[in-house]
Amino acid sequence: MLIIPAIDLKDGHCVRLKQGVMENATVFSEDPTAMARHWLNQGARRLHLVDLNGAFAGKPKNEPAIRDIVDAIGNEIPTQLGGGIRDLETIERYLDDGITYIIIGTAAVKTPGFLHEACNAFPGHIMVGLDAKDGKVAVNGWSKVTGHDVVDLAKKFEDYGVEAIIYTDIGRDGMLSGVNIKATMELARALTIPVIASGGVSSLDDVKALCEIEPEGIAGAITGRAIYEGALDFKVAQELADELSTQSIPRDTTVLF
Repeated sequence: MLIIPAIDLKDGHCVRLKQGVMENATVFSEDPTAMARHWLNQGARRLHLVDLNGAFAGKPKNEPAIRDIVDAIGNEIPTQLGGGIRDLETIERYLDDGITYIIIGTAAVKTPGFLHEACNAFPGHIMVGLDAKDGKVAVNGWSKVTGHDVVDLAKKFEDYGVEAIIYTDIGRDGMLSGVNIKATMELARALTIPVIASGGVSSLDDVKALCEIEPEGIAGAITGRAIYEGALDFKVAQELADELSTQSIPRDTTVLF
């Protein structure tokens, strides 16, 4: 199972939010490129990038910083990017820049036809980020909770041909409160595509708990605030995941899972 460092970008800086609130941003680095290299040197096999300004604006806002990160790490490890991606032209541009996987969130929920087109146009490169509270999907940078059930939407998007579902419990994200294991497992059991856990990954106990349900279809776990504040040692976490996982993923892998 992959432990995936998150680099959330706000105004060109590497930050973390609490429960998706932009005003609750903590700046961890003014040099996201250096941070990307740091995680690479620590043994990261993938990076999770988020354009936070883009997520709220509905269009890319941190492209220069994203491009710098990709240029810095080259093709050594895959990158996955979300935030403000609403059209095929943006997807094509990011893929041309070297991003490996595109994460579509709000647009997948609001305009599923766009997601369908993206999966057809860029097969093998599209993921969906489903952010939820109490089992219901949230959109617009988590500012609005819809009536859509997470599992129902995920199954629909699986049929479209998405590569994976990134599931975030927004009540736990950035709070260092642990992963919602039950909800993550229920989602994974309902799907045949991989699920990447996000939101609340903050300790080795969380890593152990996720590895226990890895056979259900959990392929990775995104972590942010915990590794920046030192509550979780990234290198130790990945080593533990490798030890406990049902199979180890080579560092130079170029496929999803």
